[in-house]
Amino acid sequence: MVKILYLEDEHYLGRIVKESLASRGYDIKLVTDGNNLMHQFEHFVPDICVLDIMVPNIDGYTLSKSIRERDADMPIIFLSAKNQTQDVLKGFESGGNDYLKKPFSMEELIVRIENLLQLKSKVVSAKSAKKSVLGDYVFLYHKFELRYKDEKVTLSHRENELLKMLDDHRNQKIDRRDILKNVWGDDSLYNSRNLDVYIRKLRVYLEKDPRIQLVTLRGIGYHFIVED
Repeated sequence: MVKILYLEDEHYLGRIVKESLASRGYDIKLVTDGNNLMHQFEHFVPDICVLDIMVPNIDGYTLSKSIRERDADMPIIFLSAKNQTQDVLKGFESGGNDYLKKPFSMEELIVRIENLLQLKSKVVSAKSAKKSVLGDYVFLYHKFELRYKDEKVTLSHRENELLKMLDDHRNQKIDRRDILKNVWGDDSLYNSRNLDVYIRKLRVYLEKDPRIQLVTLRGIGYHFIVED
């Protein structure tokens, strides 16, 4: 089932769109306040985001940039009464893939949703064919998989994101705070303790190849070493 994260502060319109999409088989999470969107993004893990722009606390443009930083392939559609050319351009500049002006028809919204999902599927399929070799391991980010010979570990969302960030910075120092902000969203003490747990889990997953080391740099962060 396709999961849609929908940001809309007009309660009547939000309810109508949510019910219409749900009746067509979509799993939809309605958010009415910009402050709550990124929390739902992390926990709901949508396939596509549909964002109003003028919402309380954090506007859709800013949220689109935050989503794009977390997931470069996430499809984003703006729904807005702001219909000037500069508004549309700003939507695309902030990371949007499509811009639908209010009022709109449900049929047009669904066509645009399905078109973006098809494009995403093609992009992900192309990327999933690419693999990252870590010593004797193969890391398939878009499949959430870490393989060692005939063995396979299915990674959780955060394990996958953490390993991807370490792999992107292999043989380099990486700041602990950068990991927390990119993978967890903030560097609170609670999330910092969670990071320690996830680092230990990754070390266990990778322990079969001594050429791979995940070194803690106290007071700094980590050094992910992968020897050729």
